[in-house]
Amino acid sequence: MNKNNYAVIMAGGIGARFWPMSKTSRPKQFIDILGVGKSLIQLTFERLNKISPAENIYVVTNEMYKDLVLEQLPQLTEKQVLLEPSRRNTAPCVAYVNYKIKEENPDAVVVVAPSDHIILKEDEFVRDVKIAMKAAGENDWLLTLGIKPSRPDTGYGYIQYEEEKIYPPDSRLRKVKTFTEKPNLEIAESFLESGDFLWNSGIFIWSLKSIMKAFEKYLDEVDNLFKAGIGKYNTEKEKEFISETYSVCSNISIDYGIMEKADNVYVLAVDFGWSDLGTWGSLYELKEKDDNGNAVTGENVMLYDTENCIINIPDEKLIVIQGLKDYIVVEEDNTMLICRKQDEQQIRQFVNDIKVEKGDKYV
Repeated sequence: MNKNNYAVIMAGGIGARFWPMSKTSRPKQFIDILGVGKSLIQLTFERLNKISPAENIYVVTNEMYKDLVLEQLPQLTEKQVLLEPSRRNTAPCVAYVNYKIKEENPDAVVVVAPSDHIILKEDEFVRDVKIAMKAAGENDWLLTLGIKPSRPDTGYGYIQYEEEKIYPPDSRLRKVKTFTEKPNLEIAESFLESGDFLWNSGIFIWSLKSIMKAFEKYLDEVDNLFKAGIGKYNTEKEKEFISETYSVCSNISIDYGIMEKADNVYVLAVDFGWSDLGTWGSLYELKEKDDNGNAVTGENVMLYDTENCIINIPDEKLIVIQGLKDYIVVEEDNTMLICRKQDEQQIRQFVNDIKVEKGDKYV
């Protein structure tokens, strides 16, 4: 395994759209949502460990999840768990880990991935990431993985690529032309018809030199904040420095801050059974269904005249459902959600309202 291969797992989100199973104290990346005996972050680590040595894998998460990370990933040392005092989106997260890795290996080639994605074809994922890392190591490119779209989904960002083939070893690797965030249905349908658009997976690959150069050019105000920590990383001064830095750092994504502005961005078109697992509806698509299209988790669920629902109930609970169609029904820790699948984007608002009306106890 290449000792210059590094991996970064972004694991700071709270997964509000998966409430009530995902809560602030234990968000979805730490839960066995698929029922396979492993949490999403454990599955992510195992995938990336086929590409990068365990000692080269970093997790960036919120301070409150330090113990959860170390409990679920005992292969990591505390030094490999980077703790953010507040949420500032993905650009500060990447800037922070850049300087940590630079102290260890300035020749690193890095894959940055969310902790909560589903990959059904892991062998193909490993192969494709290795292809992208080789390309990133040989060229001053910022790479992302683009998913061949199967439907005009309005919940994903889209990447348009140039037609010209620029990487002879693999014709799937093309220069990026445009990024589009979550289009409406009409535009998404036109993207599919054109044939030169991919879903943006949010998985990035680059050499450390290339991404640090990009920060200096496009996000120098963020880069300068973290550059000031040179000499403090991996010392007892790091925590205080990071706390001060995050208190003044802007909230900005790596997509908006760098990828949409840089002129050396490339995409590898992949098809390895990817889902960002952002909603109950996306989980419904992945799960096995009964003859009436219901995806059921729970030993004591009785259904009558019920179709196309996703139902997740603790095994010890008995629930009888009659007459529902296209609903989400979930119970966890004395909280229950009953919501139409088509309205699942409102779950974030439900959670916000609960905080206001009932406090933090239920979220």
